[in-house]
Amino acid sequence: MAVRDKKKQTETGFITAGDRYLFGEGTHYEIYNKLGAHPKTFNGKTGYYFAVWAPHAASVSVVGDFNNWDPDACPMQVLETSGIYERFIPGIKPGELYKFAITTQTGKVIFKADPFAQYAEYRPGTASITAFSDNFHWNDAAWVQKRESINPCEAAMSIYEVHLGSWKKKNRPEKDGYYTYKEAAAELAAYVKEMGYTHIELMGIAEHPYDGSWGYQVTGYYAPTSRYGTPEEFKYFVNYMHKKGIGVILDWVPAHFPRDAHGLADFDGQPLFEYADPRKGEHPDWGTKVFDYEKHEVSNFLIANALYWIEQFHIDGLRVDAVASMLYLDYGRKDGGNQNLEAIEFFRHLNSIVAQRGHGAMVIAEESTAWPLVTHDPKEGGLGFTFKWNMGWMHDFLEYMKLDPYFRKFNHHKMTFGLTYFNSENFILVLSHDEVVHLKCSMINKMPGLFEDKFANLKAGYTFMLGHPGKKLLFMGQDFGQLHEWDEKVSLDWHLTVEDLHKDLQNYVRDLLHIYQKHPALYESDDDWDGFSWINANDGDRSIYSFVRYAKNHKKSLLFVCNFTPVARPDYRVGVPKRGNYTLILDNEHGAYKTGEKAPVFKAVKSECDGQPYSVALPLSAYGTAILRFS
Repeated sequence: MAVRDKKKQTETGFITAGDRYLFGEGTHYEIYNKLGAHPKTFNGKTGYYFAVWAPHAASVSVVGDFNNWDPDACPMQVLETSGIYERFIPGIKPGELYKFAITTQTGKVIFKADPFAQYAEYRPGTASITAFSDNFHWNDAAWVQKRESINPCEAAMSIYEVHLGSWKKKNRPEKDGYYTYKEAAAELAAYVKEMGYTHIELMGIAEHPYDGSWGYQVTGYYAPTSRYGTPEEFKYFVNYMHKKGIGVILDWVPAHFPRDAHGLADFDGQPLFEYADPRKGEHPDWGTKVFDYEKHEVSNFLIANALYWIEQFHIDGLRVDAVASMLYLDYGRKDGGNQNLEAIEFFRHLNSIVAQRGHGAMVIAEESTAWPLVTHDPKEGGLGFTFKWNMGWMHDFLEYMKLDPYFRKFNHHKMTFGLTYFNSENFILVLSHDEVVHLKCSMINKMPGLFEDKFANLKAGYTFMLGHPGKKLLFMGQDFGQLHEWDEKVSLDWHLTVEDLHKDLQNYVRDLLHIYQKHPALYESDDDWDGFSWINANDGDRSIYSFVRYAKNHKKSLLFVCNFTPVARPDYRVGVPKRGNYTLILDNEHGAYKTGEKAPVFKAVKSECDGQPYSVALPLSAYGTAILRFS
């Protein structure tokens, strides 16, 4: 029977004057417990309490299957001076579809999904869903406690970037064959552990209507997408990863949102979440709306959302998308000045409060310019991020790797330039999804030469990347040489992993990642010249790079040699800083030397080379790589 109750209720008291004050100040960090839809008992009856911020509305009501979507059936009451409307409806159960029917100042009725909904209808449906009661039992306390105790800048971090909908698919018609959160957890964790990644980064988990946006045009900021299951099942996924020792990072999009009629755009008939001035409120390049960071309630909506994922879903980090588009007023525009002061303040507020109560969680900036002090303390004029994606390194690296080896000697600086600024920020070296879409080619097909040469090139490139200071990120498929560009509609080509060259590359990347985790020299001092030293940065004629990575105690240091031409150097001599034995732990032909295998040992002789007092001679094959350990 449809619920129909047009009687005006007294205020429920669920949202207090204190709540309204903090929301208006932009400091109600758990506002998601107040706004949205929540199971409650009121006047002795059980049901759901609904609350929504819509200050420009003439009136608001709750509509759903329970009242035949009738805007007149369940009107809401506005709370004094706040623009917040509330309504308790008895008899509503978990799992019911609902929206807010908003009558605008012009008399038009628009139907909007709940901005604070914790669950949403599977596309193409656009309704919100009353959330299930949360009785999930977490058992990742040991993981969270460990996370709180470490400095992530001095810890190993190798990230596997994943689009869950196209990592693998089930052979079934339901929901396009998507794995559920529960199904994905076991297989993905097993793969990540075997390969040696420390973290996964998930694209597109917040609810979004359009698959082709990859989750970067969000309509449900508080709702894990129903493509893969319920919020409780997503908690299971995160909990499972933590029990397997794997961190979980989410992409997070506070830069913009889509124009979809049911979403945040013109939410109450006027610009509310976006800037009213279209010069600031619209991204001309993307056709999307820009959040109004000057409004305290909008800033609160976003900052509370960041904390929601960290505190309610135990997320280990948020990778903030398109930071540059927020910082620059003239991003994609011809006018508007330069710095967005409100966005700068927003980031400082966000990062300060996450640091205070984020339980060791990271906030990572995808920032594509030379904006200064991105990862520095706000007290020192910085933005306060934990890490910044090193987009400059990525561009230089790929431009070099795409070159025919003959021309690399004229572009030698592209691989050394990143070492002139590596200690200016806390960087992550990224080869992300953005580099393997829109006719940019897959990673393997960026490489020059014949088919076998492509794999040899990529091995050399990944070895250099491993040795270069900075945390690491690879997008799925890059570790086994996915041939076609990434396509969110289909699974990765896992059948390639049984073919010799692809399997060999996958094994080689696995060996690199395990070496990375095993040797503190590769991650302890990523922003410190004490952790890195060039041996020869200037061997452009032969396109060979050699350098050393040091741990803080200068024990188990690693010497890297990378040859980026198909010319073998059977008598290559490289300078080394001290006498003693240099044990080969990996090369491009053998991979890593495992326990029980007799690894080649090279004895340093007192013979000046590369400005070093000692040197070792080692055979270097075409596209040869070598990592040698010494103390």
